[in-house]
Amino acid sequence: MIKFEPFLYNILESRKKRWIVIGLVLAALMGSIMMIPTKLVLAKMLPGKSANTFSIYIDTATNASIKETREVAECVVHELEKEPEVTDMEIFLGQGAPLDYAGLVKGSAFKRFQNQAEVVVNLTDKHHRDEPSFKMVHRIRPSIQQVCGHLHPDTSIKFIEMPSGPPTLATVVVEVYAKNDKELRHVAKRVSQILAETEGLVDVDVMLDDIYDTYMLSPNKEKIIRSGLSVDQVNQIIYLAFKGMPVAVKNTKDQQDQVPIFVRLDKDARMIYGQSKEALEKKLSNLRLMNRRGMMVPLIEVVTLKKRKSSPTIFRKDLKNMAIITAECDMVSQVYPLLDAREKILKMMRDEYNITKAPGISTFMFDLNAIDKKTGEKVLIRWDGEMKVSLDTFRDLGGAFIAALILMFLLMVVYYKSFALSGIVLAGSFLSIIGVIVGHWITDKISLFFGDINFFLTATSLIGFISLMGISARGSLLLIDFSKSLMKDEGMEKNVAIARATATRAKPILMTAVAIILGSLLLSTDPIFGGLGIALIFGSIAATLVALFFIPVLMSNAKAMDPHAPGECEAEEEEKDGTWCILTNNIRSLIMRRKKHCDEENK
Repeated sequence: MIKFEPFLYNILESRKKRWIVIGLVLAALMGSIMMIPTKLVLAKMLPGKSANTFSIYIDTATNASIKETREVAECVVHELEKEPEVTDMEIFLGQGAPLDYAGLVKGSAFKRFQNQAEVVVNLTDKHHRDEPSFKMVHRIRPSIQQVCGHLHPDTSIKFIEMPSGPPTLATVVVEVYAKNDKELRHVAKRVSQILAETEGLVDVDVMLDDIYDTYMLSPNKEKIIRSGLSVDQVNQIIYLAFKGMPVAVKNTKDQQDQVPIFVRLDKDARMIYGQSKEALEKKLSNLRLMNRRGMMVPLIEVVTLKKRKSSPTIFRKDLKNMAIITAECDMVSQVYPLLDAREKILKMMRDEYNITKAPGISTFMFDLNAIDKKTGEKVLIRWDGEMKVSLDTFRDLGGAFIAALILMFLLMVVYYKSFALSGIVLAGSFLSIIGVIVGHWITDKISLFFGDINFFLTATSLIGFISLMGISARGSLLLIDFSKSLMKDEGMEKNVAIARATATRAKPILMTAVAIILGSLLLSTDPIFGGLGIALIFGSIAATLVALFFIPVLMSNAKAMDPHAPGECEAEEEEKDGTWCILTNNIRSLIMRRKKHCDEENK
């Protein structure tokens, strides 16, 4: 570092060069921060996670039969059989698969209807295949939805991957609140259409039951009595035929309890071909009951069919009726599709609604209030899911960072009795963000060059940035204390002392940075904590450059670094007059310089 000291001294002695260094650092800071709003560096909660399994949720129309659901599930399995990395699959009809982490947060345990199915897909070990599971899902999703999603109307096929981060129902969740059910369904439908048209969003689904025509069988008491039957007999035979019930028991020596005998029509006999009233009447006419005279009476003769609308499930939250729209992000950050969808909602729904942004910040900063122009009905559109968790996480991490900066600043003020020197230490801590952001941009370009996905600025990246604060502050503290010591004990001129201190401490600062970089190399290859590793590597590089060039320039400009600056007196001198304190410091400085000059002449 012999050549570094005169090089740095020349910079410190030139006012123009000092301002050039300050301008370059400020330009780098502004340029790096602008990479986030300009989307050169993309932000995301956590990157995709490669696993050995994923699930496919199938939801046909609410009034679909188990046969229709099976057809869609078998179509999905047939398409997946073409994938060489798929080892085995299992279909769960009318129920969810045994719970795993994904099933717990996605509501797999609540699947119990005939229009629901789940396909569990197992893959070869992730360490023995080149394609990660999230890239495979990205590749096969369009083809499977195109082939199998149109077998029956209103079919939804969703690909559920093992979540790498927070437990949420979906990546993007939109909650719609309204008092009127018709208004609620209309807004939910329009919002789902907008989400489906937004680039980057897939698997859009509305968690509302379809409203369809149903037929209620009402026994006609007058006809039943005239036919020689009983109302109880009619009710039981209908239930027995389609649902089934125990009719007797069987005793056996192998069982302590009696074994019930369950009776109902077989599958083909229960099947009703078609959803019309005529198809139901035809099926009921084939069911006959024997009256007291031994005559067979068709069931259709003693019942009345009443057509009515189905009763959908009502979803409520905080005592308000709601509808839920879910969507997943296809290998992109959830931030940008959500912002695009929100702008589309504001623009496209103004024809029917007066839409305003909901007041407040943080959690509900994306919420919208809508009022129907015709009816005056109020609707609240609230965003939830991983996006809300991301906002809360980045908000909390940002708050933790600001709190750490404030505490560090106050501690430095107590130690140095100077706001300027405390600000210099803070600047050295904060400017490592240049390396963090630029490092993610470089890594993203390298990832795209090798055909991989985007490298995101994640929550672990911010954790790495906060972790760098102590390391960055340490370098600035060493330089300030060493420079002040040289000026006080050796009587050096300020710029000479700063250049000497920086050159002397450059090697330890570089060795510390190299140790951090080498220790973070393996961490940077991890799919989840890669952002932490990249932040530590490039943040350490930026912090080192700042400590060796920018911090000395700030120290040279700071009046608090002058030998006669207030606060440099000994403890007993601080009680005396301030003028005497300054004079004492000047005399001491002259004595030390004279002593050094004499020592050089003697040598």
